[in-house]
Amino acid sequence: MPHLIETLAAYQARDPAARSKLEVFLLYPGVHATINHRIAHFFYEHGCFFVARLVSQWSRFWTGIEIHPGAKIGRRFVIDHGMGIVIGETAEIGDDCLIYHGVTLGGTGKDKGKRHPTLGNNVLVGNGARILGPFKVGDNARIAAGSVVLSEVPPDSTAVGVPAQIVRVHGESVHYADEVDQIDVHDPVFEKLSALSSRLELVEKLLDDQYYAGLRGKEPDAPGEEAPYESER
Repeated sequence: MPHLIETLAAYQARDPAARSKLEVFLLYPGVHATINHRIAHFFYEHGCFFVARLVSQWSRFWTGIEIHPGAKIGRRFVIDHGMGIVIGETAEIGDDCLIYHGVTLGGTGKDKGKRHPTLGNNVLVGNGARILGPFKVGDNARIAAGSVVLSEVPPDSTAVGVPAQIVRVHGESVHYADEVDQIDVHDPVFEKLSALSSRLELVEKLLDDQYYAGLRGKEPDAPGEEAPYESER
């Protein structure tokens, strides 16, 4: 019961739409999925695998959230909306974590043993993110929406992109990031491609200038000057 009360309080603290603990308890699928998981995990730990799986599948049917009975979940775990979340068997989630809808904590193959990620304490995972593999996401880390994380994320850092890259560590910008939040994220891969595209356009412009200068028999125009058209020659 104390764990349930603090979980309901965590929902109120993280969701401005949560008006009361009663509303959260009765109407929030994330709470139902977490409670059902505690039950399923109890049976799983005691070797009742069929019953554990039955409880988890029943919960998946009613909430749209699939948590394997073997997953380990800490205290004050908050699932925002929750539809489409998948948490694998060997996944571990620390205390005070927040996960948005569409998140997958999955593996990268059919390996035995530890094959799903471990989230530290106070980790936020944005909607639609995929964290795949048996590595750790450090305490206080932030995973931007839509990211695909395939390697370890240090504590107090922010990961963005496909595949995800670290753009902030301990509040300091890394690569090209300025501000990283759920609305305005800077994808370093996209920015590198944009810079490459700009350089390619400049190279094409210089080649055009060389070509037209050769036809006129003089030195090429300086970068930025307009190349002559056929009608001008």
